[in-house]
Amino acid sequence: MRRHRAIWILALALAACARQQAAPSSADPASLRTTPSGPVVGAVGTYGDHVWRGIPYAQAPTGERRWRAPRALPASTETRQALAPGSPCPQYPSPFGGVDGPADRVAGNEDCLFLNVFAPRLAADQVPSGAARLPVMVWIHGGGNSIGEAGFVDGGRLATDERVIVVAVNYRLGPLGWLRHAALRDGATPEEQSGNFAVLDLVRALEWVRDNIDAFGGDPGNVTIFGESAGGRNVVSLLLAPPAKGLFQRAIVQSGGLLTSEPAEAENAVDATPPGDVASSHEALLRLLQRDGAADRAAATAQLAAMSPAAIAAYLRGKTAAEFLGAYEPYRNNGMISMPQVFADGVVLPVGDPLRQFASADGWNRVPVMLGTNRDESRLFMFGDPRWVTRYFWIVPRLRDETLYVATADLMAKQWKATGADQPAAAMRGVEDDVYVYRFDWDEQPRMLGADLSTMLGAAHAFEIPFVFGHFNLGRQADVMWTDANSPGREQLSAAMMEYWANFARTGKPGSAAGVEWLAWDPSSPTAPKYVVLDTPAGGGIRMASETQTVQSVLDAVATDPRLVDARARCVVYHDLAQWARGLSRAEYDALAVCEAYPFDQYPWS
Repeated sequence: MRRHRAIWILALALAACARQQAAPSSADPASLRTTPSGPVVGAVGTYGDHVWRGIPYAQAPTGERRWRAPRALPASTETRQALAPGSPCPQYPSPFGGVDGPADRVAGNEDCLFLNVFAPRLAADQVPSGAARLPVMVWIHGGGNSIGEAGFVDGGRLATDERVIVVAVNYRLGPLGWLRHAALRDGATPEEQSGNFAVLDLVRALEWVRDNIDAFGGDPGNVTIFGESAGGRNVVSLLLAPPAKGLFQRAIVQSGGLLTSEPAEAENAVDATPPGDVASSHEALLRLLQRDGAADRAAATAQLAAMSPAAIAAYLRGKTAAEFLGAYEPYRNNGMISMPQVFADGVVLPVGDPLRQFASADGWNRVPVMLGTNRDESRLFMFGDPRWVTRYFWIVPRLRDETLYVATADLMAKQWKATGADQPAAAMRGVEDDVYVYRFDWDEQPRMLGADLSTMLGAAHAFEIPFVFGHFNLGRQADVMWTDANSPGREQLSAAMMEYWANFARTGKPGSAAGVEWLAWDPSSPTAPKYVVLDTPAGGGIRMASETQTVQSVLDAVATDPRLVDARARCVVYHDLAQWARGLSRAEYDALAVCEAYPFDQYPWS
């Protein structure tokens, strides 16, 4: 019973993500590579590739190095046995992030700035050099910027089939990766004062790639960054970040977004002017002080006011990672932390609307860009939510209201497309010719115990990842997703997607795959081709399409969609758009006259 329950409630919704097991492999002497950072030996991977796991790209950000920019490691003459992944960064365990452990205990280690390298299997004297060097694709994992790790994907098949080098990186997560407080700015560089420590980690990882990837046969002058969800959001950050300029030549944003947090939101108390977030650094400090003995919030506030900046910094750095993360409340069942992150500080990231930056030729690190979303993004999260899905005998899922479920999921996904793909692409296309957009539509899941998984999940969030990496061997629990019946179509679609992604990495253009040329976003008319639909022949095949979304067009659709039969149904959608910060803010929700009888904080309404 427990195993089947796990299959339904967790693994089925997560089947789009792979977990690379941490068991060490046997060293392959042919994988010895001598890099400027030192010699390293790896192993033979799942797909006959060479893989080097757990290579450090920076000094451990521990002790006084916590909340400081990452520093390069000194070169070593000792051969590193890169046979097992490095530690995940501190986080609450979650199957969404691929980190095991009790849900209420922090896992991982602050010494976590590691990366994994996948390459075609070659003897040392066969490694490409000069003009023959291979494109490099640097993967940035998702997980709300508070869970996840580099070992969540296997890049071996993509590397082998398409002859590219794949690098997957860890970066600091949650408030260890994004934190602003005045006490931490004493003696800090302008970059460190930004609070964007995870962005600086990714910059350092790209510097490591620039300096070392030649030894693996990769071209440091042809680097593509790509990431999904929060990883896609971090790709957007790197596109905007002046410190990242010149470190990559292409960028792929999978189900990303443009969200940033204001410094006041990240630092201030909730009752200050302007108010801070409930998870601001000030509020986290008050919770820590109360845990350490302050009687209540007022006493903690008085204690904090009496502390010097140096004492506050020492107090923060004196906490273990688990103690510090204990000041934040993770979401139930997924381990993610809701907190301010990605700060528009004016140094690491520019101040102002990212769309305005992308519309300006000199407002971003202008390179060819690919962006896309999945047709049914939000169904992954809705499927695990008891507000939407009931489970008989804790196993068999049934939709509580299929019409409202489908309508809400459709509108949420369209808004994700507007904010994560269409509007950024339209802005970029004004100054950059090579802008390409996709929509992933695969939804050929089977029926199980009377449940139609293609309706419940469909082309849900993250389900494109196995297709991009060509890796469907996700363990027996994922067998409910990947069946013999859908194998031919998904393998064909995966091959085409790997070819598109690798073509883009090679040339900045996805080119043709499966006989279909993927054209750039064409702004010349509403009916001109804008994006490619990625699907199997059973779903209409790969094809260009022109229908686009904007934030306003989706909000207008919510107001008129006939599937939303009353004000309450419309406010359910408005609420979720505001909850996920997709084109509607909390203040804008509160101002909606139609939702006056449905207060945001009282959701779900009886």
